[in-house]
This record gives sequence, C-alpha cells and structure tokens, in this order.
Amino acid sequence: MNKKWMLYGANGYTGKLIAAEAEKRGLTPILAGRTLESIKPLADELGFEYRIFPLTDHQALEEALSDIDIVALCAGPFSATSDPVIKACLVTKTHYVDITGEMDVFVRAHSFQEQAKAAGVVVCPGVGFDVIPTDCVAARLKEQLPDATHLCLGFDSRSGFSPGTAKTSIEGFKGGNRIRKDGVIKKVSMAYKVREIDFGKGLKKAAVIPWGDVATAYYSTNIPNVEVFMPAFSSMRRLKLLNLLRPIIALPFVQSRMKQKIEKTVPGPTEEQRKKYVTHVWGEVKNRKNETRTARITVANGYDVTVYGVLASIEFLDSYTGEGGYYTPSLLMGKDLIERFSGSQKMTITE
Repeated sequence: MNKKWMLYGANGYTGKLIAAEAEKRGLTPILAGRTLESIKPLADELGFEYRIFPLTDHQALEEALSDIDIVALCAGPFSATSDPVIKACLVTKTHYVDITGEMDVFVRAHSFQEQAKAAGVVVCPGVGFDVIPTDCVAARLKEQLPDATHLCLGFDSRSGFSPGTAKTSIEGFKGGNRIRKDGVIKKVSMAYKVREIDFGKGLKKAAVIPWGDVATAYYSTNIPNVEVFMPAFSSMRRLKLLNLLRPIIALPFVQSRMKQKIEKTVPGPTEEQRKKYVTHVWGEVKNRKNETRTARITVANGYDVTVYGVLASIEFLDSYTGEGGYYTPSLLMGKDLIERFSGSQKMTITE
C-alpha cells in the first residue's frame, strides 16, 4: 500500500478480526484506541505501530490523524464516536470509513456531503455487514427496474452478536422501528408489518426492523419507499410488547446497565460458529405498474463480511483519485462489491 491507514477500535471483537486479517494480507495499519493496555499487546503481537488517544480530545484526535490517509473507525457506539472523527478527517484530509449500522449515524454522516466534497475527503460509513450486502442488492435491483418506487430488503442470519453489535442494538432501540415513506424516514411500531419471505431457504415469517438501509438505500437508489425485514425469531406478541417497553429501555440508566451486562456476558461468536453460519440476503423492488424484481444472494457470516468490507475499502481508497463526498459502499466501490468477497455466491435476480 502507498497510503498510511489507521484502525481505531482495534481492541474490539471485530477490530481484532480486521487487524489479524490485515496482517495475513501483508497490510500494516496503525492500531489505535483509548487505552494502552488494550492496544499495545495486540500491536506487539502483530508487529504493528500503535497510537493511544481519546476521541473526546479534538486536538489530540486531529494530531493523531494529521499524517493518516485513511481511517477505519471500529469503535462504537457510533452515535458517540463517528461525528468527532469525521470532523477531524475534514481538517486533516483523511478518508473515513466505519462499520456502523446505526441509521441516525448514516443520516448525520450524509449531512457532511458538501464539506467532504470541498475537502476532497471520502466519507463512507457502513463498510461492513451493515450495509454492504443489502446496499449492493438495492443497487442491482434499481439497475434492473429503474422506475422502482418501493424497495424491500432483508436478511436471514444466525451468526450471533459480538459485544459491540449487541450494545449498538440496545443503543438503536431508543429510536424505535422506522421505515422510509415518500422519501422521509418515519417511526412505526414494532411488528408494524409482517410478511412471509423466502430469503433463500424457504418461506419464513419476517417483520420490519430499523436497519441502516432505511437511510443508505435511499442515497444509493433514490427509491422513496424503503422497508427492511428480518425473520421474526420472537412471537408477534413479544414484538408488540416491545412497543410498551421501549420508553423504559431508552432510559439512560437502563441503557447503561444493559450495556454493562453485555460486556460481561456476550463474548462474540467463535471462529467455528462464524464458519458454520452463512447469511441469506433478499431484496424486492416494485414500480407503479406493479412490475417486480427479486434478488437473492448467500454471503459469509456478518463478521467475515465486515472484515472483507473494511479491507476492501482500505485497498480501494489506497489508489482512489476521485471526488470527495459522502458515499454508500455500492456508490463508492460498485454494486457488485459483495459478490467479490470470499464466501459470496453470485446474486440471482428474477421477475
């Protein structure tokens, strides 16, 4: 590689996977995080440089990024970490990618479009499982039905949660369930809509979830109506009960206690579990004539997809000479991006 890059949050579950794969590929990120005791042992083990600084110290953040060409942010919750890093990147002229799946973070990152373009800086959040597979499905479907007005996306995965993903889910629950209708993100109830979907292994009952594509798929396709589905592993009655519990779960002290429990009890999936569970991704578009197209693709488990996605974005940006600005993964690296990853099958699209 010609450009210098940093992996911030390298001590987390996903960060360690990315760092290990980078070492296997001969890549040399600078590992970074808040505490010496969490970063130095990993850096020493892999033979990488390291830097220690908090994201709350703006001066230290800008100094740490002053000679960095690309930063991959893997420390969440991204509702707290993304904003200061993007702002610093605009100053230091550093390309920015992250692995968020938080809808509000995508919306906020998109608001930096003009500043990023003026600075010549690429801002591309969500270069992991959130949202590369579904984003590529959305882009391919738009290509097949250019006048589509409605887009539905979904995935079926049993990969399990890492501590960071579990905490992000708790954080995101405060915002409630959401869809995009007529170009605007709107709140809806849990179990707002339920339908049977064949994600790739037979029909399953699925419910609408507040996935990041409600923001990003609109940026990628300009389709004004977007819904994302996931198999309803809980009963509809339990999902509806969450509508009543959400105000309680959103309380700061409840959020804090739940995240503390996650730290102690959620280790993340093992390598064996990651190899065992693939992910089935589905999408459907419809236009005003009720013409439809349906896409399906089977990909690796979400954590492996995230590792591949981060490293693909780093390698892409190493030789990037295009304009700065906000990008989704498919807009930046191509709608066939997911199909280039190990473990991905060829996407099928049917009428």
